[in-house]
Amino acid sequence: MSNRELTGAAFIFFLLMRSLTASAADDATIFRVFLKDGRSLVSYGEIARVESRVVFSMPMSAGAKPSLRLVDIPADQVDWDRTDRYAATARSGRYLETQAEIDYTALSNQITQTLTAVGETTDTTRRLELVQQARKALADWPLNHYNYRESDIRQLLTLLDQAIADLRLTAGATARFELNLVAVSSSPPVVEPLLPEPTEREMIEQTVIAAHFAESTTERVSLLKVAAKELARTDVDLPVEWATTTRAAVRREIATEARIDRSYQALTTRMTNLADYRARNADVLGVERVIARIYRRDAWLGGMRPDTVSALVATVEERLDAARRLRLARDRWALRAPDLATYRAAISRPLDIFAQLRPALEDIKSLAGSSPSTLERLDRLVAWILMRASEISPPDELTGPHAVFISAVHMAENAAIIRREATLASSVERAWDASSAAAGALMLGTRARSDMRAVFRPPQLP
Repeated sequence: MSNRELTGAAFIFFLLMRSLTASAADDATIFRVFLKDGRSLVSYGEIARVESRVVFSMPMSAGAKPSLRLVDIPADQVDWDRTDRYAATARSGRYLETQAEIDYTALSNQITQTLTAVGETTDTTRRLELVQQARKALADWPLNHYNYRESDIRQLLTLLDQAIADLRLTAGATARFELNLVAVSSSPPVVEPLLPEPTEREMIEQTVIAAHFAESTTERVSLLKVAAKELARTDVDLPVEWATTTRAAVRREIATEARIDRSYQALTTRMTNLADYRARNADVLGVERVIARIYRRDAWLGGMRPDTVSALVATVEERLDAARRLRLARDRWALRAPDLATYRAAISRPLDIFAQLRPALEDIKSLAGSSPSTLERLDRLVAWILMRASEISPPDELTGPHAVFISAVHMAENAAIIRREATLASSVERAWDASSAAAGALMLGTRARSDMRAVFRPPQLP
């Protein structure tokens, strides 16, 4: 083939590649999720499969700019063969509308440049290589671009095949070439025809279908309310009889969901309160019976709220664990009760005597004055308490409270000593030091008594 012939072929090729122009669309690709029962849901954009659910954006109304809602349905309810075929058709249509002509133009420029380079090359081997590269690029292109312009490309392949044959003849038998041709498929894949845009009626029906597949009660009711709102619109043309029947059905479903919610809310309140009561009484078997009762009541209600029941059972199981811990603590307390009773009997008199010190300590605390007899009595009682307390060996549970009580007694002793020094020295500063000691004695005494009472009582839940 001569340079003039190759230049002419490039020009013809350029004209063929430029022959059709497509317009681009700005809206998103509309897909369909086909169900096994033959119904379908509109997906505004690509769908996503997340574990056992299919998630997609579904328009809530018909029109150019509908409001979108993220919905999910069970993956095992989807007819995946039909859904995938429809997705391929939708992507192909979208591509043909928006990107195909741009890609085809780029291909035409690439092939034209290659043929121009062939016309400018004198080396026969190089010219053949370039034409073979152009031929392969053309043959591969339809398979990767939804078979766009396949008939045009067939014509171009015929032209390039002739050029290759001419170049091989020109090269003669002395040259060795490799020719890898890719055939264009002659049997198109099975396609799922695109459906028309859904009507207002179809969008309402799809919203109700999505509501029935919703896992969450809140989501289900929300979708039903969207359908009810669309049914209540006066600016859409809906079949009167269908709209009336559907509106009543949707309202009944919403009312039913509300009634079921109230039943499960009442069940949650009753069973939680009962479990609390029995757990506080360390009634382990009683709390276990609450769980069994929950399952029986749920079965009677039709098992309509699995998430609610799961959360309720988890809450009651926490109470069951608390009841078991409390039962163990009370059993231990019962075993330790004799030692606790012995200590309580021994410490009760020192505690009572310390309580008698309160008026004197309050006077020291408030700097209200302390007579010599009061200070002498305070010294005497403190000495007696320390002597008796040192003879008492507290159980392990009461080691801490006992030490706090001893500290309170020592602080009362210091308060009396410092108050006497303040009186003799007429020192207000030392009187305030005595006040601080008296306040500490009162505080620690109250704390020690409170801690001891907590140990003396059977264990309780917080």
